[in-house]
Amino acid sequence: MPTFKPVLLAFSLSLLMTGAAQASENLNCDNCKEWNRPVKPFNVYGNTWYVGVHGLSSVLITSPRGHILVDGALPQSAALIEANIRALGFRVEDVKLIVNSHAHWDHAGGIAALQRASGAVVAASASGALALRSGTHVADDPQYYGDAAVHVPKVAKVRVVRDGETVRIGPLAITAHMTPGHTPGSTSWSWRSCEQQRCMNVVYADSLNPISRDGFNFTGKGGTPDISASFAASIARLAALQCDILLSAHPGFADTFDKAAARTPERNPFVDADGCRAYAASAAKLLDARLARERSAQ
Repeated sequence: MPTFKPVLLAFSLSLLMTGAAQASENLNCDNCKEWNRPVKPFNVYGNTWYVGVHGLSSVLITSPRGHILVDGALPQSAALIEANIRALGFRVEDVKLIVNSHAHWDHAGGIAALQRASGAVVAASASGALALRSGTHVADDPQYYGDAAVHVPKVAKVRVVRDGETVRIGPLAITAHMTPGHTPGSTSWSWRSCEQQRCMNVVYADSLNPISRDGFNFTGKGGTPDISASFAASIARLAALQCDILLSAHPGFADTFDKAAARTPERNPFVDADGCRAYAASAAKLLDARLARERSAQ
């Protein structure tokens, strides 16, 4: 059963940017070097492959008629993701669609470069598309920092997807599930991967951690919008998805590397029907604790 790793939850509060509001092909933050450590790409199940870096996921879904890429990590991760795709024997030029979980710089920073390299269509939620086009957080993001906001290369063209919409590339089909809370545009994605005629429902779960800037309250105290109910609903929705295999925006949230290391020809630890429910239960505890602190604060 996967465990949610709270140690990663402080990632968005630990920024030490060299040029706080400037766009750059590389970002310097407390965790960036560690997150961006190269890892060898590997198969998850069937046509689903991990091509991301040590602390930030990127997943490739392949077919003979074109591929789908989920997330682009940091700006400086793009070259590593492209190298991992090629190391598996695939062509980045065959990536026809790039989808985004949420448009924070550590999950979307590399998308512009990967779009240029592949010529792919980029798809995201309406709020996520706005952030991708602007290269920074939207104003109603719990982690919006105003003039100190981090900027990354802008994505010129973004297709907006609706909740429940399925996007197709050849035989591939990937479905968007809006799970707002961590950001207003947070999106989890699902698809099916088959191996020797055994098909599994794969879920790429977006972050569900209630991280925010100082002064933001998920309960609406202090004048910020009350998004506590919608955040809880997102967690419940993730728990209810058809989910045989859980992947997550940060690999540690789903024990991705532990599962890869434990895999044998006879057993694939990625296959776990309790994965999404366990992830959601851990997220619910974190949200409940955050809301309780907000409500008890004077």
